[in-house]
Amino acid sequence: MSSANGRSDDGAGGAEGAPPEQLALIREAVRQAKEPKAKPRTWRGAALARELPVARVLVDKGVLHLDRYFDYAVPEELDEAARPGVRVRVRFGAGGRNVRQGRREGGGLIDGYLIERVAESDYSGPLAALAQVVSPEPVLDPELLGLARAVADRYAGSLADVLQLAVPPRHARAEARESPAPPSPPTAPDPGTWRRYGRGADLLTSLASGGAPRAVWTALPGPEWAEEIARAVRATLASGRGALVVVPAGRPAARVDAALKAQLGEGQHTVLTADAGPERRYRDWLAVRRGSVRAVVGTRAAMFAPVRNLGLVVVWDDGDDGHSDDNAPFPHVREVLELRASRDKCGFLLGGWTCTVEAAQLVESGWALPLTADREQVRAAAPLVRTVSDGDLSRDEAARAARLPTLAWQVVREGLKQGPVLVQVPRRGYVPRMACARCREPARCRHCAGPLEAQDAQALRCGWCGRDEGSWHCQECGGFRLRAQVVGARRTAEELGRAFPAVPVRTSGREQVLDTVSAAPALVVSTPGAEPVAEGGYAAALLLDGWAMLGRPDLRAGEDALRRWTGAAALVRPQGAGGTVVVVAEPALRPVQALVRWDPVGHAVRELAERAELAFPPVSRMAAVSGTPEALAGFLSAVELPRDAEVLGPVPLPSGEAGRPRRPGGPSGEPGERVLVRVPPGSGAALATALKSAQAARMARGGGESVRIRIDPPDIG
Repeated sequence: MSSANGRSDDGAGGAEGAPPEQLALIREAVRQAKEPKAKPRTWRGAALARELPVARVLVDKGVLHLDRYFDYAVPEELDEAARPGVRVRVRFGAGGRNVRQGRREGGGLIDGYLIERVAESDYSGPLAALAQVVSPEPVLDPELLGLARAVADRYAGSLADVLQLAVPPRHARAEARESPAPPSPPTAPDPGTWRRYGRGADLLTSLASGGAPRAVWTALPGPEWAEEIARAVRATLASGRGALVVVPAGRPAARVDAALKAQLGEGQHTVLTADAGPERRYRDWLAVRRGSVRAVVGTRAAMFAPVRNLGLVVVWDDGDDGHSDDNAPFPHVREVLELRASRDKCGFLLGGWTCTVEAAQLVESGWALPLTADREQVRAAAPLVRTVSDGDLSRDEAARAARLPTLAWQVVREGLKQGPVLVQVPRRGYVPRMACARCREPARCRHCAGPLEAQDAQALRCGWCGRDEGSWHCQECGGFRLRAQVVGARRTAEELGRAFPAVPVRTSGREQVLDTVSAAPALVVSTPGAEPVAEGGYAAALLLDGWAMLGRPDLRAGEDALRRWTGAAALVRPQGAGGTVVVVAEPALRPVQALVRWDPVGHAVRELAERAELAFPPVSRMAAVSGTPEALAGFLSAVELPRDAEVLGPVPLPSGEAGRPRRPGGPSGEPGERVLVRVPPGSGAALATALKSAQAARMARGGGESVRIRIDPPDIG
C-alpha cells in the first residue's frame, strides 16, 4: 500500500515499474539501511575477532584437575595468527589458584596450545583475552592431539604432560628456516636377508603395496638387523607412506641411520635423538611435521613424531629400560606405537634378538603374527653356547685368581688367537656390593640397613647413608669374611689383565661407552647394554655372574637376564666360524637353557603361561600407587575402584641415598609405602579412569601429601 505522497511504505517508491527481482533487491537494501548497525564486540575496549572470537586453550599445567580446555577471547590483532595448533600465552590464575576460564585479570602468563576456535563459549561470564601468539607455526595437529589424549587416558595422566614429551621446545632460529620439498618415493627393495625368515619377503611385499601387516619379529643374531629394518622402511616409503623406527639408545639409532642412508640415500629420513641439541632437534621435528621428511629413526621421544601418512611403526628391543619414560605419565614406547598402529591403521613391527612376554601376548591374542626363522637358519647364525655353574668356580682353585672356571679360561685363550673376546659383567665399577663369604647374606649397614660397598679396596662404606663400617660381622651366621656379590667391570678388567698379561684390556660402561672395536685380539669388558660391536664379530664371549642377574627379586629377572645375555651373544661370530659363548650360571635354570637352545620365543611363551596362572601382567592390568602411609591410606579410601579390582599391599619402600626415597615416598623423604592394584583384562581403562579421577579430586582440594600413580610399572618386584 502506498502512502499519501505516492511513495510506498517500504521506501521503494519510484521503482514501481521495475521488474519483480530488482524490486525485491531494492526492498532488502532499504531494510538493512533502516536496521541499527551492530557494535563491534570488544574486551576492555579492544576489538575482538569478528569470526570465531573464542579460543579454546590447553594450558601447560600438568595437573589433573586442570586437564581440560579453557576459553579465551581472541583480540582482533591476533585473529590471523591465532590458528588451531599454535603456541599461545595466556593469563591464568591468581596467587596460585585456579581461575575459571581465565576471567580474572590477575595471575601470570603461562604457555599453552590453541586447540580450536569457536563462535560462542559455554561460560556465561566475561572472558580474558589471549595475551600472545608465541609463533604462527601450528605444532599440534588433530592427529597428534588425539594420540596424546589417548596416551594420557591410558596412563591416568594429563594431556599437558604428554604434550611436553611429544612436542619439543620451540627454537626461533630453527622455526624460521624453510624445510625442503619432500623427495620422490624410492623403489621397492629386494628382500635381501629377509628371505631367512619364513614370511620375511611377504612382509616387504605387503608394505610396498600399501598393506598394514603386524608382526613380532625374532631377529637372527648378527649385524643384519639394522639393514633389515631399513629395507622395511624403504618398502613403506615406496608405497607413498611414512615410517617411524624407535630404538632404545643412540648407538642403535646410529646403526639404523647408517643402514637407511645406504638404502635410501640422503634426504629421505631424519634422526630424532636428545643428543642432537635443541635447535637441530626442533628443526628436524618441524621437517617431519611439515612433510619434508617421511621416515624417522629415533629414541624414546620419537614415538610421538608427527609422520605424515604413517604406514609403518617399528620398535627394536622393546624389553630395554630405555623404552620406558621416567616422566609422567610414564608411557612405554611399545604401548604408544600399538596405539598409533590401531589409530592410523598402519603396519607394526616389533623386533629384537629376544622376545618379551608382552610380545608373546600380542601373538597369542592374534593381534600380530610371528616372524621367525627355522631352526636350520638359527643354527647357522648363532654361536655355540656352553654353561659353567658358579659352584665350579668355587671348586676350581687354579682359576680363582682370574675368577674364571677352567672351561671359560680355555675359551678365552683360544678365542684370543682369532680375535677380540667380550666379557660381560652385571655391574660397573670396582666391587659394588659385598656379602658374607660363608652364607652369602648381603652385607648391610648397621645404621640404615643399606648395602655395604668396597671402593678401590678401601674400607667398607654404606651405599645409602655413606657411613664407613669398620667392624662388620654377619647377622645370620656370625661370619667375619666378606666376598663380592658382583665384581664390577673395572675390577674384572684388572683380574683379566693379570691372567692374560700380553693382551690389551678395554672397558665399556657408563663412564666411557665404546661403539666399536677392531678385529685385533683384545679383552673387552662391558656392562650389559654397553657392548661395542666388533669388526667381523667377537671370537668368543664370557657372561659372568649369571646368578646375580637371575637372583634379583623381580618378576622380570629371568626375562631380563636372557635379553642381556642374548644381546651380548648376538655379537659373537656364528658357530661355524668358531664363535663360542660361555655363561657362568646354573645350567638347569630356564633362561640358561633358552640361551643354550637359542629359543627366546619358547621362554617367553612359558613365562606368559605362568603369568596367566598368577594373574600377573601383561595378562592383567596393574597400577602402582605410592606415597607416605597417611597419603596412601587417604587416597585408597577416596578412590572408587572397579568392582573386579584387587589391592595388593601396602608394603614399605626402601630408603634411598641420604635419607631420600629410592622410589617415591613423601616429598620430603619420609619412608614410603606402595600398593599394587590389579584388574583383569577389559578393566584397564576403568582402573585408569578411577585413579585419575581420585588423583584430580585430591589435587583440587590441595594441602595433602602427594601420591604417585604408575600404570603398568616395569618393576613390580
